[in-house]
Amino acid sequence: MKTFKIVAILVVALAMTRCAEDPIAVEEEAQEEQVPKNEIDRMILQSLQDHDEFNWNSVSDQVLWSALLYSDSVLTIGYQPVNEKNVNGRISAIDVSDKTWQEAREAVIQEALGALQKKNVRQMSREETRLKVHEVLPFLEMKVADIEVITRLRKLPGVRYVEPLGYEVDFSTLAENGKTKSSKGCSNEADFGIPASDFTIISPGAKLSWNYQYMNIPSAWNYSTGSGITIGLIDTGLSAGQDKLGSQFNSGASTGRYLRKYGTYVSSWWWWASPDGPDDQCGHGTAMAGTIAAPRTSNHSPVGVAYNANLVSVRGTGDVVINGGKEKTGVADALVLLGDRTDVRIISMSIGDVFTNSKVADAVRYAYGKGKLIFSAAGTSTSFTNWYGVIFPATMAETVAVTGIKEGGGYARCDVCHSGDKVDFTIVMERPGSKNHPLTLAMNGNQPSTVGGSSVATATAAGIAALTWSKNPSLSRDEMLSRLKQAAELYPNRDSQYGWGTLDALKAVL
Repeated sequence: MKTFKIVAILVVALAMTRCAEDPIAVEEEAQEEQVPKNEIDRMILQSLQDHDEFNWNSVSDQVLWSALLYSDSVLTIGYQPVNEKNVNGRISAIDVSDKTWQEAREAVIQEALGALQKKNVRQMSREETRLKVHEVLPFLEMKVADIEVITRLRKLPGVRYVEPLGYEVDFSTLAENGKTKSSKGCSNEADFGIPASDFTIISPGAKLSWNYQYMNIPSAWNYSTGSGITIGLIDTGLSAGQDKLGSQFNSGASTGRYLRKYGTYVSSWWWWASPDGPDDQCGHGTAMAGTIAAPRTSNHSPVGVAYNANLVSVRGTGDVVINGGKEKTGVADALVLLGDRTDVRIISMSIGDVFTNSKVADAVRYAYGKGKLIFSAAGTSTSFTNWYGVIFPATMAETVAVTGIKEGGGYARCDVCHSGDKVDFTIVMERPGSKNHPLTLAMNGNQPSTVGGSSVATATAAGIAALTWSKNPSLSRDEMLSRLKQAAELYPNRDSQYGWGTLDALKAVL
């Protein structure tokens, strides 16, 4: 697995953490007035409301520097050779070890170190900045606290972006009447109150979720069950206590396939720490894996959409929001890992954040350039942020955005689902009134849990894609996506909020 190459091996305090008698620290306090955090948050919120997007390139050096200090003081710097064209379009073909790219990277590093030398009246070492250079993607990261670094780097023609890695918007301080953004999706206990009308027992004794019929999934199984297709899942990992995602993955009618588990997420704040591992501590990843590929068994547990597909799970985040520096790093590395796997055709990402992060965007483009069909959740939230449209990275042209709608005629999004002009497909996953949601695997045992939001819609769409590709293995990624569009309910028309509409698995397979 390719991750950051750790250039720094020493822990050295930065200028901002030096003792009070150090004149450098006094100079830093006088260099610029820090913009209050709530003002930065309101600026971001206003941009989202006015333009449906926010990008750090649009703010002043002072605002970016202030945001840097409110987070982990780590700058992410995207670089390129000065004469390089269309980095985004060919990022998967770039060799950052090539001499031209090495020179471009070194120019950025030297500019940053030069700015630090000017500020500190001495030569700063790479170790002091905890410099990290990504081995695959064209960005580097360094821990700094000086606005001069930001100002000088943003003027360089070889710099694509400069962003604070770990800045997080505190939506709770912006909400009215105490309404805040939704929880981070960490709940997946067995539900012993599921009505009998919400499932059907099918051979050899599995529970079929009530919503599958609306996408014609059971009928599609007559022609395809996902065999031979590998789906990559980037989420919170898989529960070590759920045997259906372990020793029983190959059981019942789901044999002859494989499961792989990885972890790229590092929960520790120590910068040299290794990834935690593949095990789910949240529950969300287990639920998504259950929707995608839970085995069809005889123990009355729920069956997944593509119950004969292979699954490669990467724990890239601790929860469903890609907002902290640790989450961005974990997800970016997970995308590179899956992008480099030749067996993976589909990537499912039921995770995201309200605005773009260029580091993760680089990784999405990398995986896309490797031919992956990437499904991403359009967004799930409660009343405060539900006004917002499609979230990142589902906003990207390289991803397929999916949201959830209610059972019944017409199109009505689920109570916590986002919609917008970036949505490509919908999945029926909520019953009006009762708000009953689809069945999936709980953290352990045979008794199902239930899961809602655009997350389960995304996982379901990924499963349908696996059914389709299994039946039509010679199709390219673009041909596959075209086939899915033509199989959706609203095609050839595209709705401004719901895209091509609800996927029809039977039509797609045939």
